[in-house]
Parts: sequence; structure tokens; C-alpha cells
Amino acid sequence: MNILITGISRGVGLEMSKLFLENGHTVYGISRTESDELKALENQYPENLFFKIFDLSNPENIKQEVFKDFVKNQIPIHVLINNAAMAYDDIVTNLNYTDLKTMFDVNLYSPMFLTKYAIRNMIYNRVAGSIIHISSISAHTGYKGLSMYAASKGALQSFSKNISREWGERGIRSNIVVPGYMETAMNAKLTAENKNRIFKRTALKQETDMKSVAETVLFLSDERSKSITGQEIFVDSGTL
Repeated sequence: MNILITGISRGVGLEMSKLFLENGHTVYGISRTESDELKALENQYPENLFFKIFDLSNPENIKQEVFKDFVKNQIPIHVLINNAAMAYDDIVTNLNYTDLKTMFDVNLYSPMFLTKYAIRNMIYNRVAGSIIHISSISAHTGYKGLSMYAASKGALQSFSKNISREWGERGIRSNIVVPGYMETAMNAKLTAENKNRIFKRTALKQETDMKSVAETVLFLSDERSKSITGQEIFVDSGTL
């Protein structure tokens, strides 16, 4: 299968890319930067991993930069994974429009446009594809300073649910994966105290394992999950 993944340079995006490549799939990856770990993966899979630097804060450029210059219609997309995200950590009384818009461009508007053109590609190539959006437990469980970020992820979840209804007759599925707290670059600013507070709210009293998230995404990508659509799958160590 051909897999289009955003945010592959590190964290769970990199973990998903490794897993798909290990299982014999071809990955088309997008990220704002190219990490050393990603470069090593490109060298390991030169014929199955294709990468493009693209900033998702510019959703108006997605059609040209991604679907004309990178993944053209002649390349059937079997799976789209909207993984890239940015956090805007602050309380609402400090809300700044420019920062808010940038976050929504990355977390919501770009996934919407990527979904638009991926579905067009699937229809053109007669592919019954799978679309998977990576959300966050913050959209379900409140955390101080994450109200804006949670709002962007909550909107993405509603979008996914309705996409599953719109395109189900074509065999195109849309699901949400909801990870709990993971040790990623986006969460690097959290103090040990804040991390412990998060862990105490989980049944397993530990962070979410990235490989567990990646394995869930792999499952939702193939025939094993052909009857699953419009769902939110929680991989969150049992966050309460």
C-alpha cells in the first residue's frame, strides 16, 4: 500500500513510518523539518520512503506542493494519516489570534485539505482507502492551558465522523486514534510534576507507548479493520 503521513520526522509519526516500512508498504512523508532519525530511515529504505519538507501552516499550498509536485494522481493513495500537530499552551485569557490561527492551520485546516485531495485521489484510482486522524486525549479530558489545542482536536474528531458518513458508500473509511500522553518533542516543556499529574489520571499509571499507537494505526489501515469507520479508538493507558 501507499501511505501518506504527515509529521514523520520524529515521535509517533516516525514510529508509524518505521512500522509501515517494516511491513513492506511505501511511505510518502511530509514534515516541516528532516531529523537525523528520518535521514537514517531514508537511507535504510531508499525505494520505499519518499519525503518532502512542507509547512502545514500554509494549507492553501497543499494542492500544488503535495498533490501535484509530490504525490500525483498516478500514485494511488491507500491510506492518509493526519498526524502532524502543534500545541498552543496557554490559558484562554491570554488568547492570541495569530498563534491560534497558526495552530488551527496545522491541526485542522491542513488535515481537512489533505483529506479533500486524498479522497479525490482514491476516487480517481478506485481505491477503498482508509483515513486516520491522530487526535489527543486532551479533547476528552480537560487540562489547564490546553483549551485551544483541545478545541482543534475536537473539531478534527467531528470532521472525521462526518467524512465516514459522506464517503462510506465508496468504501472509504475515516477513523480517529486518540493517544494519551507520550514522550514527544511537543510535550518536552512539561515539568516532571505535570507529567506525574497526568500519569495519576491513567489506569496504568504510565505514559502511552508510541509503538502501541503505531500498531493501532497499522490495524486501521488494512483489511483487518474493513468494517470499522467513524470511530474513536483510545490508546491512552486508560485515562480517567
